Amino acid sequence: MPERPVVSSILASERLGRRQVLRTLVAAAGSGWAALAWSAPDTPLRVLDFDWTDAARQRPVPARLYLPDRQKGPLVVFSHGIGGSRLGYSYIGRHLASHGVASLHLQHVGSDRGLWGGPVLQTFERMRRAISSEEAVARARDLSFGLDRIAQEGLPFEVSSIVAAGHSYGANTSLLVAGARVSGAVQLPSLLDSRVGAVVLLSTPPFYGEPDLAGTVSPIALPSLHITTKEDVIKIPGYESSASDRVAVFEAIGSRPKALAVFSQGSHSIFTDRITSADGPELNATVKQATRELVLAFVQGVETHQLAPSLQRAARPHQAALARFEVQA
Repeated sequence: MPERPVVSSILASERLGRRQVLRTLVAAAGSGWAALAWSAPDTPLRVLDFDWTDAARQRPVPARLYLPDRQKGPLVVFSHGIGGSRLGYSYIGRHLASHGVASLHLQHVGSDRGLWGGPVLQTFERMRRAISSEEAVARARDLSFGLDRIAQEGLPFEVSSIVAAGHSYGANTSLLVAGARVSGAVQLPSLLDSRVGAVVLLSTPPFYGEPDLAGTVSPIALPSLHITTKEDVIKIPGYESSASDRVAVFEAIGSRPKALAVFSQGSHSIFTDRITSADGPELNATVKQATRELVLAFVQGVETHQLAPSLQRAARPHQAALARFEVQA
C-alpha cells in the first residue's frame, strides 16, 4: 500500500492495492462500465477544448469549456476525481450551459486517466504518486491557472462570479482553493484563490492525516453545496470511510449558507459519467438528473442571493430519492 497521504487526494474507495488495480483494469476493459450518452440540450451551446500548458510549472492543463449561447453570469470550474479527465461530468456541464452557465472542466495530468495507461505492473506506483500531497497542491494550482487562462481566451462573456466544483479528489481540490487549512505532518502552503465565491462538493473525502477536521474546513466561509449518498461507503482495510465522513465535512465547514443533499442509494461512482453494475441505469438517471438540477439551483441561488428557495424548489421533485436534504442559512 502507498503511504497515507497528508492531504486526502482521493476517496478511500479509490485507494487500490495491486490486486484491486488489476481487477479494475480488467473491468474497465470489459463491459463493467458503460459511458452515459446525454442528449444535447435545447438551448444552443458550444463545447470548446483547450490544450493549455502552465509554463511556470511545465505542466499541461487540458480543459473543456461548455459555453452557452447566452452567458448569464457565473462560471463553474470543475475538478475531476482520480483517473478522470476533462471529458467527465458532462451531464453537469451540458445542463449548466443549457441554462446560461459556462462550465470549465479541467484535467489534472498526474492524477487523470493516464493512470490507466502504461505498464500494468507500474500502475500501483502511478497511483501512489497520484495521491501524494504534491499532486494535491498541483491540482489546486491547475484550477487557479485555468481561471487565469480562460480570462485570456477572449471569449464573448463576462464572469460575475466563480464557483469551484469537484467530485471526490476534485472536491478536495475545491476545498483547498476555497481556503481549507492543512497543517498536519506536512503543512501545505495556502492555496486560497480569492476569485472563488462558492463551492460545490460531490462525495467529499476527509483530509487524511488531519486530526482536526473542523480546524481544516471551518475557515471556509463561502456558500457550499454538499452532495453524497447513504451508500458512499469505503471498505478497504486501513482506509475505511463511511458515508458519515462526507456529512462530517458538511457539518464542520464554516460555510454560510450551506446545503446538504444525501441520496438514499448510489455508490461513489454514480456521480461520474459511467454506469456501474452496482447502480444500474435507472438509479444513475435518477441521481444524475437530481444532481445536475441541484447544482444549477445552487449556482443560480448564489448569484441571486436566493439560495434556500432556489435549492428547495429544485429538491422538491426528487424527495423520493433523497434521504436527507437541508439548507443552513
